[in-house]
Amino acid sequence: MADLITTEIFTVGGRPDIDSDLVSASSGGDTAQVGRGLFLFAVNGSSVGSSRTITITTQRTLNGHAVADATMVIEHLDRGIIPLTTTLFRGPRSRARITYSGSEGLRVGVFRLRE
Repeated sequence: MADLITTEIFTVGGRPDIDSDLVSASSGGDTAQVGRGLFLFAVNGSSVGSSRTITITTQRTLNGHAVADATMVIEHLDRGIIPLTTTLFRGPRSRARITYSGSEGLRVGVFRLRE
């Protein structure tokens, strides 16, 4: 598992080019910081034309009850965003655990919105 680095982007000053800050998804999964204004952005550029499922493991309970993991399916050549704002994702070292159904062609990045 690799620790994804958080990149700050600003809401003022035009549209940021976040594609240049994406990295290849690790086949064993990744971890990401959890907190206010944070989100995971992913692009599925798989050469085999298949969808990719991203799963963020829920590592806590809510009032003693288990909460289902968060998942997102990204179709071939599509993009997706998952907010990383809930403390339910926070695990060891205050990081979320992220896994992928396949990593080939999948590029990911963690971003924080700033004003």
